[in-house]
Amino acid sequence: MNEMRIFSIVIDCSDSPTLSTFYAKLLGWTKHDEQPEHISVSKEGVYPFLLFQQIDDYKPPVWPENPHDQRQMIHLDFVVTDIREAIGHAESCGAVKAPVQYSDRWTVLFDPQGHPFCLCQR
Repeated sequence: MNEMRIFSIVIDCSDSPTLSTFYAKLLGWTKHDEQPEHISVSKEGVYPFLLFQQIDDYKPPVWPENPHDQRQMIHLDFVVTDIREAIGHAESCGAVKAPVQYSDRWTVLFDPQGHPFCLCQR
């Protein structure tokens, strides 16, 4: 059987230039402007990389979930050594802390397109 591994994580959004800039800044990675519909953010030698796919009728997920609204299909978790510092950095990049939190071991934030992601204390 062929070896199979994750190469990229594709994130749908309504504004790939803005969202890719946010994640490049958040992670300290490099943004690659291939075309407006598909922009990647990566760090040399690190896989998977993030690929932002622009969708005209994109609807952001609602979190916490509500059965009548768009649900999240996936979210990213980032491990950090200092969660307070990481939250401050994420907010300075344009993230917003979710008003509802369920744990003191991780913090849920929203990126500029409304995708939830978590910062997890190492």
